[in-house]
Amino acid sequence: MSRKLFVTTALPYANGPFHIGHIMEYIQADTWVRFQRLQGHEVHFVCADDAHGAPIMIAAEKAGLTPQAFVADIAAGRKPTLEGFHIAFDNWHSTDGPENHELARSIYLALRKNELIESRTVEQFYDPEKGMFLPDRFIKGECPNCGAPDQYGDNCESCGAVYTPTDLKNPRSALTGATPVLRSSEHFFFRLSDPRCVEFLEEWTQDGRLQPEVANKVREWFKRDEQGKVSLGDWDISRDAPYFGIEIPDAPGKYFYVWLDAPVGYLASLKNWFGKIGIDYDAYLADPSLEQIHFIGKDIVTFHTLFWPAMLKFSGRKVPDRIYVHGHLTVSGAKMSKSCGTGISPLRYLELGLDAEWLRYYICAKLNGRVEDLDFNPDDFVARVNADLVGKYINIASRAAGFLSRRFGGRLSADVGVEGRVLLDGLRAQADTIKGLYEEREFGKALREVMLLTDRVNEFVDRIKPWELAKQAGMDAALHDACTVCIEAFRVLTIYLKPVLPALAARVEAFLQVPALVWADSARAMGHHGIGEYRHLMQRVDPKRLEALFEPPADAPPAQEEETPPGGEALAAEIGIADFAKVDLRIARIVAAERVEGSSKLLCLTLDAGEGRLRQVFGGIASAYAPEQLAGKLTVLVANLAPRQMKFGVSEGMVLAASHADKKAHPGLYVLEPWPGAVPGLRVR
Repeated sequence: MSRKLFVTTALPYANGPFHIGHIMEYIQADTWVRFQRLQGHEVHFVCADDAHGAPIMIAAEKAGLTPQAFVADIAAGRKPTLEGFHIAFDNWHSTDGPENHELARSIYLALRKNELIESRTVEQFYDPEKGMFLPDRFIKGECPNCGAPDQYGDNCESCGAVYTPTDLKNPRSALTGATPVLRSSEHFFFRLSDPRCVEFLEEWTQDGRLQPEVANKVREWFKRDEQGKVSLGDWDISRDAPYFGIEIPDAPGKYFYVWLDAPVGYLASLKNWFGKIGIDYDAYLADPSLEQIHFIGKDIVTFHTLFWPAMLKFSGRKVPDRIYVHGHLTVSGAKMSKSCGTGISPLRYLELGLDAEWLRYYICAKLNGRVEDLDFNPDDFVARVNADLVGKYINIASRAAGFLSRRFGGRLSADVGVEGRVLLDGLRAQADTIKGLYEEREFGKALREVMLLTDRVNEFVDRIKPWELAKQAGMDAALHDACTVCIEAFRVLTIYLKPVLPALAARVEAFLQVPALVWADSARAMGHHGIGEYRHLMQRVDPKRLEALFEPPADAPPAQEEETPPGGEALAAEIGIADFAKVDLRIARIVAAERVEGSSKLLCLTLDAGEGRLRQVFGGIASAYAPEQLAGKLTVLVANLAPRQMKFGVSEGMVLAASHADKKAHPGLYVLEPWPGAVPGLRVR
């Protein structure tokens, strides 16, 4: 039965070219879409530029352009990169297109009619010189927790503390350097806390639409209080002028927050596409057989599993059928870092003439259906591509095509013999297994199955030895059959690889002189068929060419040769013993640890410092530790730190942890733990 699929990937922010994370996601989605089309299913695959928001507006101003012109310049560079990696979106649009303006307003008005929008007065920092309210990331100051300078308005990159901009000490505008002032403003909120939203989302997130690990993570956001009530935070969906975005109906000077209209861009791009090809957009989305699929990264799960489905549900629209979440891409085990030479530029990759399908194959060989990070290792990349694609797969055709051309006029034999039929039947028998793996996005397993099949074929060739048959009189029929088996096996394997390697598959189809291959062709033999002249189909990876991918650009500033300070930062100014004695460090036992609702970085620790009472301390350590890892452990507490009122409650001290200053290159975080024998209350001297 043919399926109807509407497939999207996350929208890239239109402030710069694609990064390798975008390309990884697009390759995953494109491979899945191509596989579905090989089954004969109807797929509409769309994306768009996420074009709105204060960062775009400010970047455009610095460039001396209007926001529209700035975004247009970015958009102009999309097509060559997408085509370079054979990523075949049906449509690429912009969230600043008229369809998105109309749909965003329509959804908002439906939510308002459904009594899920309310206005509140909020206080925000305002830049008096720039004349605008400042987003959190455009406010800097000293961390209210550790005093680190030059920290953003939402969290400290030094100690991990999470706070509101008004908590910052000595705040300043990152745009003008002016001291911001507090001003009141009316904001609009989407009432996600409404019982209707909570009830719907509790069911929707746990009914099999999400991967198990994603569903488990989301379940943590639905913790019930003693009265059995779930509290989801309402969502601020408005911003004040000046702002580049979509103006809210009946609210002059108010604009939709970029994250409201960004996912609406999925629908807008589809509507724009249907306007081009003459399909009824409303009728299409009303079809009960339609499946709506989103591919996203793990960093935007909240928006796609809470806000987006609730917006759609309560504005009377179809909700997503699947949200497929993937992990991040690292390089040789480290996070991407341009300064450390561990970043991969997709554009640079293409400019160096590296085969895009090497990267498609390598990424797919590491992808699975779970939310796991995958690692790009240059040595492994070279070995895997050269061994699998050239040494195993391409080798099958190259070993047989010459004999067929020179000895048999390029025609396949009508029969392949018993051993050949057994081999080919074995290859065809794996079609359903490989099909199931592709469907579940277990691309790595699918490609491993295909490579096991190539091993079978190469073992057949090594056993039959066509080159020996060619030397023996009277063995022409055996040689013809053996080479025919190789070419037929090569065709079947090409079908299995076609979702990952579409350009290579097209070259194979031209060589075999067959129409575009579909999945069902794996069950049918070509028969007594003529093939074309063989030309080499893929080059091996040259490690030296790959090394150039990691070399800094010619215009990059020269690296400074200087001694790296311990831990990535210089030692603090010298103090005397009296200064140190002012800090009261005590051994404390972590009685309990819990995640903090509304924060991805904080854990709430309940500590026993031997005082006859328990303390509550918030620590920015959720990225490194699960709560169950900490309960019962001893640690070191700054016991005489003044209590601080945070957004989530009062924090009565600070636990000590070690980390590197460059958290992107060295993300580890290590809570101090005393040796056995220490007990709560002992002072650290």
